[in-house]
Amino acid sequence: MKINCDMGESFGHWTIGHDDQVMPFIDMANIACGMHASDPTVMLETVRLAKKHGVTIGAHPGYADLQGFGRRPMPLSDTELKALFIYQVGALKLLCESEGVALSYVKPHGALYNTMMKDDKVFTTLLEAMQQAAPELPLVVMAVPNHAKYQAAADSCGISVWFEAFVDRAYDEDGRLVARSIPGSTYTDLETIGAQARSLIEFGQVTTLDGTTIEVHADTLCIHGDGPAAVPTARLLNDILRSGKGNAL
Repeated sequence: MKINCDMGESFGHWTIGHDDQVMPFIDMANIACGMHASDPTVMLETVRLAKKHGVTIGAHPGYADLQGFGRRPMPLSDTELKALFIYQVGALKLLCESEGVALSYVKPHGALYNTMMKDDKVFTTLLEAMQQAAPELPLVVMAVPNHAKYQAAADSCGISVWFEAFVDRAYDEDGRLVARSIPGSTYTDLETIGAQARSLIEFGQVTTLDGTTIEVHADTLCIHGDGPAAVPTARLLNDILRSGKGNAL
């Protein structure tokens, strides 16, 4: 079980997140690619920070929506979406190569991530974009109860997938993330975060916002780098996993 975190989301003079404090405690850095957040300098600096700590680097492409932080859906044609996706992955891939490190996976951000998990056409479009831009890399997708559907679609395109679960977000009864607009959708209390993390690691389960227990088998656990509890959450997850409690999976 690996810890991944959304990073490199600062922009110009605006600093978002605590990348330098979080990076030592994670395994995978999802680096924003300049559309929902970040800029070329921030991207390069984040690549260098990940390299310094031996953290695996992934591209974190999103909708071109700096004002909305990529959390608002955008109706794009297949051609537009592929171009946007390939552009971002390619930019980070070259920055990685310039620093002598590899781009190891791709994880869509925010509304793009949520849309691909709800809209089969968008998911297929992103798989086709992966075939063109980075066929050798895995695509990170949400570990939902009907994960076999996404595995089969990816297999048909020759793309690997890594499934992820979230420790700082609430789930609904369908195994999806509760919308941020709903009270209780985001966790900042470390006791709650720790309990959800241990449930995912030890039992492959999560308790939904309405109290239902569902199966969620994941390869990696995500924390949000822009969250107020990012640093203590990273420390907590690192402690839980390094203590050997992740051996159940």
